[in-house]
Amino acid sequence: MKHKVVAASVVLLAPLTACGGTAAAGADGSTVTVTVGYQSRTINTVTAGTLLRSLGAFERQLNALHDGHTYQVDWQDYATGAPITAQMTAGKIDIGSMGDFPLLINAARGRQLDRPTHLVSVTGYNLRGGLNTVVVPSGSDLRTLGDLKGRKVSTSVGSAADGTLVRALQRAGLDPQEDIEKLNQQPAVGASALTAGSADALSQFVAWPGLLAYQGKARALYDGAQLDLPTFHGVTAREDFAEKRPAVLEAFLKAQAEATDYLNDHPVASAEKVAAATGLPAEVVYLYNGAHGIATFDPAVKPRLVAALKQDVSVLKAAKLTGDVDVDAFVDDRYVRKALGADYGRRLTAGPPAAASEAWPKGADRTVTFGTPAELLRYVAAHRTALRAAYVPDATTGTLWFADKAVWVADGTRLLPFVAPATAQDYVTAHPGARVVPYAEALERAA
Repeated sequence: MKHKVVAASVVLLAPLTACGGTAAAGADGSTVTVTVGYQSRTINTVTAGTLLRSLGAFERQLNALHDGHTYQVDWQDYATGAPITAQMTAGKIDIGSMGDFPLLINAARGRQLDRPTHLVSVTGYNLRGGLNTVVVPSGSDLRTLGDLKGRKVSTSVGSAADGTLVRALQRAGLDPQEDIEKLNQQPAVGASALTAGSADALSQFVAWPGLLAYQGKARALYDGAQLDLPTFHGVTAREDFAEKRPAVLEAFLKAQAEATDYLNDHPVASAEKVAAATGLPAEVVYLYNGAHGIATFDPAVKPRLVAALKQDVSVLKAAKLTGDVDVDAFVDDRYVRKALGADYGRRLTAGPPAAASEAWPKGADRTVTFGTPAELLRYVAAHRTALRAAYVPDATTGTLWFADKAVWVADGTRLLPFVAPATAQDYVTAHPGARVVPYAEALERAA
């Protein structure tokens, strides 16, 4: 699906024959088309895609260049990073956004085809890996990763979600190649397979696990944050484009920072904008992109994320998806440093907000935050019909989840939420007297 957006000051133009950041054959030869590949429903990239586009921030930055050119932005929307990489290495996309594993494939393909690309900024990240989740049908009797042995598991090979699946299975003592039947499917296809019963589990990135859980079609089996390994999405740009039009790339990164600040300052409004553009429920968008959501947004290229990217190379090599990748050569934060100036240092050292429970009342333009999950439950019990959603952080990983989809444990007077049954059971085993309780009982206890 492709869309075209024209910068605000541009009048209707004759059809362009050039793309890839080159001047088109217009009346004065000064029209430049910038082609941006993004993934509208991969909502960890919204500050470089869906939200950025809806705010018109890039077009405003381009109009402010006043360099004698007229700029036109061609927004191209894809389901995954792979087609963006294909288009970039063909010279047809200038700037793209995708997850960490696809970024490595982007780097490898670019070098292989003599169309080098560079990671120039970060969009959304989670320092523990909570952006990826393994889910099973809501009525499934599967409770642990070990139960997946001999089962059909859908994922997108080469994606960050696939990397999470591989690492999680290995930690559980299973061979990712021999002990499961892996179905290599696009996220939407895998979600359909799960609900139709042709897949026993689904390992995917945002927003699919949260969407399926919200719809009551799936429940979490494994929280990717249990790996305690950072995962992120980022922006990649063709080297030749960056060298030819550095001011354009810097304009994009300034616009990304503007969209990031808007998201952080107006999380509910941002969720509504992204929902309107993608068709995703705003409640699901907020789970990931909210004030205390699973993702933290910052364009700074943090050393911890680069270090995690280096660890990812071995997983892709083992799957024979890439050879060696020179991550240090791939990462290039010169443009974002210049675009953000003195503010870059602050962003580089900033971290995610502290975990918190939140309730989203109907008709409200902001959420209500609580210090403990029990406080949230008391609020929910008193406002059962007046809420759009309620969110709680996993007691061990901090991963935010829907309160009514979490696994609740009662430990004396404490009420503790968990994303997955196995982590809840681990807590119960380690704390005599603690027990798993239904959500309804958790509400009653809190009230």
